[in-house]
Amino acid sequence: MLQKTKIISELRAYALITFGLVIYAFGVTGFLIPHQIVGGGVTGISTIIYFLSNKVIPVGVSYFIINAALVGIAIKILGPKFGIKTIYAVIINSALLSIFQAHISEPLLADRFMSTVIAGILCGAGVGISLINGGSTAGTDIVAMIINKYRNIPPGKVILYLDVIIIGSSYMLTWQLSEILFGYVQMGVLSYTIDMVFTGQMQSVQFFIFSDKYDLVADSITRDLHRGVTVLDCQGWYTGAARKMLVIVARKGEMQGIMRITKQVDPDAFLTMNTVMGVYGKGFDTLRP
Repeated sequence: MLQKTKIISELRAYALITFGLVIYAFGVTGFLIPHQIVGGGVTGISTIIYFLSNKVIPVGVSYFIINAALVGIAIKILGPKFGIKTIYAVIINSALLSIFQAHISEPLLADRFMSTVIAGILCGAGVGISLINGGSTAGTDIVAMIINKYRNIPPGKVILYLDVIIIGSSYMLTWQLSEILFGYVQMGVLSYTIDMVFTGQMQSVQFFIFSDKYDLVADSITRDLHRGVTVLDCQGWYTGAARKMLVIVARKGEMQGIMRITKQVDPDAFLTMNTVMGVYGKGFDTLRP
């Protein structure tokens, strides 16, 4: 049963990574490339190559070649730190960019500024969903990790600098400074959207459950949701009776499951719930120094 649950969880992760990449590729090919707007990362470099080659080299092709080279270099320098999900994401994203670009030749929205904002939202949501489920679009992330190995520079700062340089390089496409601003707007919206997606996923819930059938409730939650439960001794001040209190910290998506199980086992249970941020430890986020 545990192996089956693990397989289902992995399949769900791959499905969500694919969904995120579909959103990302659609945002790039439907709203940026037709308007000749360059974003950051390897996709931005591939967009520049596409236009400099007079639209001969598709974005998906150069995206795959550059990322394949970066992954190979990273494995040699950093070791095999990149899992199969990263390789999967690179291959799928390359294919999606090529497929969408082949079928979308005109911008889906005439207004360039609105196209930039929508692209930033779509790309940010897509990248966020992919990263949360273990995928990665590689690219400048790899460069940042390599630099961080030899220089004490935060990867986030390296990625920001690289994106600024890549977008700035798009000046050679039109030789108009105003065109670069669209790329920086997209970069800002994308970064904000990624942060929003991560913030939503980091939210967790904390339950205090008081029940005469606390042992059955705890067993059901542990068995059905695979979520840890802590039992504390407490005393009702009004009645003076000794009680047991269950303390559970879970992901926000598990909230309904915990409430449903508690209701089924003990309809008379007393339950409180609070939203918490930044839960670190096994089963949650990793606490970094």
